[in-house]
Amino acid sequence: MTTAVLVGRPLTLHDLEDVAVRGRAVALDEGARALVLRARTAVDAITRAGDDGPAVYGVNTGFGALSETRISASDVRALQRNLVRSHSTGIGTDLGLPAVRGIMLLRAQVLALGHSGVRVELIELLLEMLNRGVHPRIPSQGSVGASGDLAPLAHLGLALIGEGEASRDLPPKGGIYDASTHPRAVNSAESLRAAGLAPIVLESKEGLALINGTQYMAAIGTLALLESERLCVAADVTGAMSLEALKGSTRPFDERLQAARPHPGQATVARNLRSLLATSEIAESHRNCNKVQDAYSLRCMPSVHGASRDALAWVRQVLEREVNSVTDNPSVFVGADGEADIISGGNFHGQPLALALDLAAMAVAELANISERRVEQMVFLAAGSGLHSGFMIAQVASASLVSENKVLCHPASVDSIPSSAGKEDHVSMGSVSAKKLDQVVTNTRNALAIELMTAAAGVDQRAPLKPSTGIQAALAVVREKVAPMTEDRPLYRDIVQVAALITSGALTRAVEAKIGKLD
Repeated sequence: MTTAVLVGRPLTLHDLEDVAVRGRAVALDEGARALVLRARTAVDAITRAGDDGPAVYGVNTGFGALSETRISASDVRALQRNLVRSHSTGIGTDLGLPAVRGIMLLRAQVLALGHSGVRVELIELLLEMLNRGVHPRIPSQGSVGASGDLAPLAHLGLALIGEGEASRDLPPKGGIYDASTHPRAVNSAESLRAAGLAPIVLESKEGLALINGTQYMAAIGTLALLESERLCVAADVTGAMSLEALKGSTRPFDERLQAARPHPGQATVARNLRSLLATSEIAESHRNCNKVQDAYSLRCMPSVHGASRDALAWVRQVLEREVNSVTDNPSVFVGADGEADIISGGNFHGQPLALALDLAAMAVAELANISERRVEQMVFLAAGSGLHSGFMIAQVASASLVSENKVLCHPASVDSIPSSAGKEDHVSMGSVSAKKLDQVVTNTRNALAIELMTAAAGVDQRAPLKPSTGIQAALAVVREKVAPMTEDRPLYRDIVQVAALITSGALTRAVEAKIGKLD
């Protein structure tokens, strides 16, 4: 039986994916519970002091440009409720269930690290909502990435107090939460009640603790990164199949040549290609041909695919730090003597993620860019060319995706529109970086599907020569879903089927079952 993910302990990126996509259970770590209680004691002491206590941002002051306004002790609850309500200004398409669940998990993680000053009950409600499938409706637009993802997180907070919308969505047994499924617009109080839960009344600082942070961009970015890493392996498989279809040379992947330029990603890709292309009758058939060099899109795969891998490796490091970071403001620090210090700062600023996710989009887009060039070399693959168009317009579709990616790769992180009357005078736009990356990943997956489908037709035409063992395995799994094209037919269904092989991992698993693990 799969154990629960313990919130308040270090999370891995795969922990997030397990909870967000596969519905893995969550629980509060007991050690973290003690830290949460200590921090809450410090906030309660300020609250008990009432109007005679010190002014502490988020506890008894206004917010943003109104941070110098002192709030009466009698209005502390109303202050937190009003904050969540007023910041619920999200617009646009609602986020899919995996993204919503990822945000919920990461928000609980921040609170459980013991520096937010919230009650344990607030964290436990958030965790039980995850376990019982209660999902807030969170619009995808409205955040500028500092003071964190205010608007999206406010919609999360709204559901906790029984306002706004949330739905109850339990995955089918053994199933997953699909990114195309969105929380339905159902009253939050009703969804909580259906799950046996009750809304919470926010106490001092708790509204602010819910909405300050980078959890929108971190959750979407993490899910996109993990898919990007899988696309890197799929790109090696599809590229290898194209090389077989085009009778390309394997010599550019020689280990000696790669060692002379020792970028780690380049070495990994070349190693994968050597494994994928070993024992090929097609390769043997033209080993001593007069062709001198292949096009860049074939012989430069280690350099191009490898550079994307190296960029994504850095992005992974950023996200691994961020999912275990305190991004609340102000933060509560309790010393060994029990004395508390509450410090206002800028840990909610999304610039580290904004830069990383912009780079990730560029790295993933290059996988599609070079893929489309390989497809362009194979558009002649049609039975009865002229009467039949074959894959000609599939290449056009790939070109369209690549062009869209180029627009999406304009960095959001270089933009900043000051807000809150100049108090928040530099923002990250990291939420836009995350949204763009998510779309680039989708486009690239579809571009690779088009290449895989086209390359499979090319390998078919090399019969009776057999491709390598690895490519035979890839071809077999494609042919389980998509029949050879002997005459023109609509290809849109085929593209969806082949893209699903990439998304599910079926393509990679089939290959690895024959040749061993790919990196």
